[in-house]
Amino acid sequence: MSDSRRPAPSFLSHLNPIALLRTLVVQRGLVWQFSERNFHARHKGSYLGLAWAVLSPLLLLGLYFVVFDLIFPGRGSFGVPNESTVDDTLALLLGMTVFRFFGDVIAESPAIIVGSPNLVKKVVFPVEVLPVANLGACCVNFAISMALVLIGMCLFGRGMPATTLWMPVIIVPMALLAAGLSWLLAALGVFFRDVSQVTQFLSVLLLYLSAVFFPPALVVAKAPKLWAVIRFNPVLQIIAMLRNAMLWHQPLNLAHLGWLYAGCGIICMLGYACFALLRSTFADVL
Repeated sequence: MSDSRRPAPSFLSHLNPIALLRTLVVQRGLVWQFSERNFHARHKGSYLGLAWAVLSPLLLLGLYFVVFDLIFPGRGSFGVPNESTVDDTLALLLGMTVFRFFGDVIAESPAIIVGSPNLVKKVVFPVEVLPVANLGACCVNFAISMALVLIGMCLFGRGMPATTLWMPVIIVPMALLAAGLSWLLAALGVFFRDVSQVTQFLSVLLLYLSAVFFPPALVVAKAPKLWAVIRFNPVLQIIAMLRNAMLWHQPLNLAHLGWLYAGCGIICMLGYACFALLRSTFADVL
């Protein structure tokens, strides 16, 4: 009598970007529904509601501007000739926007599966959409903050150059990286509840390793050995590329962009493969 049981899928079998894309397209309705629910849940019960999506980045910008430009000045120019206070402020806002996107993803991902035990225990529910839906809610906040950057560029900055068209090209690997991290942390959060505590430290570490408040040239000059390591940080590269394209009117280094796509794509697929491999055990642990 033959054994009709199929062998469990291997790790390598989940490293198929076409199959992953097909799954997300099929489940796009659920992704949209849960993304909308997650976004509104963040502001539910507050008096200002969705206005916080605009006020929050502006308040943080004001705080960081006072601390780093007024109280502790002298951190160096971001590298543009004749840099003004407006240029510096827009560079700070742009860096904060990218960091807050990744900070939100890192902070919330470990609790995504743990916080939805009823959905996870439903055999027919595609739990892989939950991290993507959380990412979708973070993307809404990111889009609002980027709109503020674009408005500031048009009203107070140097205008919107043609190189701004590179923005969506740079955002694609950013989304791939965030998706991979979200899947990985969501899976690890099921088995190791301490992951949520670790990600708080990782978020702060990422803030300073991504050159949000200072130019990368400052690290190159003062800590070349540190720069030899952190220059491979994809978040730092994303922030630098967005600043070059949108604020400094500089062409992108296509070789760096290609490496960014390759690295973020690999992280995305590895994160999903880890999630898919552990998915069958989620219900037992919860």
